[in-house]
Amino acid sequence: MVVDEEGHAAATGVDFVERLGPDASAIVFAALRDPADLARAAAVSRSWRTLVMAVHLSKIQCLRLFPEVSCFTRIEQSATSASSSNNGVNEEDAGSTATATAWENHKREQWVYMRLVHALLSDRTWKGCIAACIGASSTDNFPEEGIQNTLVPGDHMNDMESYWSSGGQEDPGVPEFLVYKLCSDLCLIDEIRIQPFRAYQQPGHPIYSARYVRVSFGCPKLPLRLEDLVSEENEGQLTADDNYIWMYTSSEFPMLQKNVLQSFKLPRPVLCIGGVVKVEFRGRIQKQVYDDLYYICVAHVQVLGTPLLPQELGAAPSEDGIVLKYFPEHEPPQDSGCSRPKWHDIEARIWRALKATGQVIGFNQELLSRLLGPSV
Repeated sequence: MVVDEEGHAAATGVDFVERLGPDASAIVFAALRDPADLARAAAVSRSWRTLVMAVHLSKIQCLRLFPEVSCFTRIEQSATSASSSNNGVNEEDAGSTATATAWENHKREQWVYMRLVHALLSDRTWKGCIAACIGASSTDNFPEEGIQNTLVPGDHMNDMESYWSSGGQEDPGVPEFLVYKLCSDLCLIDEIRIQPFRAYQQPGHPIYSARYVRVSFGCPKLPLRLEDLVSEENEGQLTADDNYIWMYTSSEFPMLQKNVLQSFKLPRPVLCIGGVVKVEFRGRIQKQVYDDLYYICVAHVQVLGTPLLPQELGAAPSEDGIVLKYFPEHEPPQDSGCSRPKWHDIEARIWRALKATGQVIGFNQELLSRLLGPSV
């Protein structure tokens, strides 16, 4: 009996990764925009999984969505989990210790960035992310007019005026800023809200707003200790810029001279890496009648965003940049009832992705049709 080998191969399916080669195959996979599609593709076969890991496609997806991810220089697994796990390496995946280590690094990076991109794209619930106060550029009277008052909604607490006040300046161009610690090392920030303070006890009830406001997100160069945060006895010592690595600074937003909670929405949600936010006030408007000096006073500040996997992922500075910390002991349990990913329509998804980006034009149409099936 004579068997048509070419027809048999077409009927049983051909691995286009082996037919196209790694370079062309990487372009095909890079067209996938949905992280779920990339996860399904990695589950199809060993060659597909190897390509997805070797080309760092999960990290590329993160970079497309949030360029801030580029600051991560490496992934570092927690010491306890790294020492207690053998990571499941076998001779089939890796033939030597060095190869095994490299393979495990690829696997870990693939998994961590898949988790991160999934969290970045999940349904978002914006909420207040400020956890503590780090300090202010200046304070007129501490603690009565300290930064900690800006965590209280409104401008009164227990029938007392509640606000932060800067020191007075003759020059209205002297800026001021407030620095806060967020509830997670990784937070997706969408909006800042600020309420300027109206001094009801002063003649004319002046409002001590600024002309403009802007925000910066960054990571402390050294881990923040409890004693570094503002308290009733501690005004805060880590306000200087050289204590932080700033990775994002917004444009200036104009501020109204009104005693209302004003919204400053970022052009796009920004990934704050390191959990530190600096709110900067530029341009003073109001003089105080008692000393003829310019002040900026703020009643309330909110940083609205979504904390990302605070138990699983973190960020820490290193000599060569920012390290993405990984704590696998806090991973959610995987669904053991799911037998395998639904990748049966992956070919159609790749076709759609290639056509959407226009990349399909550069490929051999006949070859792609044989490998992926008819274009949909």
